[in-house]
Amino acid sequence: MARKSANVTARVQPEIKQQAEEILDKIGLPVSVLIDTLYRQIIMTGSVPYSLALPKLPTRDGLADGQFDAMMEKGYNQAKSGEGLSIDEAFTKIREGI
Repeated sequence: MARKSANVTARVQPEIKQQAEEILDKIGLPVSVLIDTLYRQIIMTGSVPYSLALPKLPTRDGLADGQFDAMMEKGYNQAKSGEGLSIDEAFTKIREGI
């Protein structure tokens, strides 16, 4: 087994670090293992293993509480009144957008 002797130092916002480490703790994954895995994926794929593009759809983080609540209420009302799409129609629309 190769000896691990290289260090990685990164500066991140304290709240981001805390939130991420809480999730990693819940799934039992040490930060060092996550970084090692990320580096291995970069080597294997020759790229960053996730999209760095801006999302085309609004994300929860980008919405104020009122905006999110309004969007959820609209979707709920559409589903209730039968205006929604079937699962097949929804996935077809998603695939068309990719």
